[in-house]
Amino acid sequence: MKPWSEFVTIGRMVKPQGRKGEIAVLPLSDREDRFTTLRRAFVASSDGRPREVAVDACWPHKGRFVLKLHGVDSIDAAEAFRDTDLRIAPDDLPALPKGSYYHHELLGMRALDVAGTELGVVEDLWDTGGGATVLVIRGASGETLVPLAEPFLREVDVAARRLVVSIPESVDVAH
Repeated sequence: MKPWSEFVTIGRMVKPQGRKGEIAVLPLSDREDRFTTLRRAFVASSDGRPREVAVDACWPHKGRFVLKLHGVDSIDAAEAFRDTDLRIAPDDLPALPKGSYYHHELLGMRALDVAGTELGVVEDLWDTGGGATVLVIRGASGETLVPLAEPFLREVDVAARRLVVSIPESVDVAH
């Protein structure tokens, strides 16, 4: 089985919801249909490895989703999942059209500027609110923040694990 870090976070289980083991989930996916059709997901086991959980039911509730996991039948059992990431296996993601990519696939990619200068590696993606996401690139010259938007992201080669970015003029990158 793949390591936990390769699984894709789709939500955060925030608290028990109800008396029969239901769990409120804050969605972290832009595809809400993912939850209502979810039949299996993964949580981290005590040793940090992925542990599969079966989903018996899921329904929307006040901007969140409520999950009923198989075998979780009480408030106390649901409480054990509080503040736990809910993830899916990378193989469970639908295929994307050619030239498209998932944001998590950018993590670990080598980043170069349009002149071909190595900037470093994409270590994180920050959601700054309002739908704006920023690539966090760390390299020998430090940290570079680049908006994840078409004018700045010039090329993404998922197979080669490389991307080319145009640095905003307001960003000072030492070479």
